[in-house]
Amino acid sequence: MTDLQQVAERYIAVWNENDQPARRKLIDELWAEGGRYTDPLVDAQGREAIDATIGAAQAQFPGLVFTLGPVDAHHHLARFTWDLGPAGGEALVVGFDVVAVDEDGRLASVLGFLDKVPAA
Repeated sequence: MTDLQQVAERYIAVWNENDQPARRKLIDELWAEGGRYTDPLVDAQGREAIDATIGAAQAQFPGLVFTLGPVDAHHHLARFTWDLGPAGGEALVVGFDVVAVDEDGRLASVLGFLDKVPAA
């Protein structure tokens, strides 16, 4: 059985990887080939689109880091909160994700929700 705590930790590590080739390597290892990431702002399918989505988020919030909250998991599903903010500082963005892994333990889908976003 897949360790979904570890999957969630690796998922957050991908979002924190600023080196694009290193990030893409992590994505290729963690995500299923046809994986999908959906949140209120984007619907990205496939590793290339997911990589571009993460790169765009990093460009929008330079220098900020994602921090994983508690992970609740069963079967092939996990849910967890995350924060985005300066290291050791107050979160500017707070979200909640639900992930599903395939039979190989790779991310098949991520459904993201934004609970707190900066004012425009």
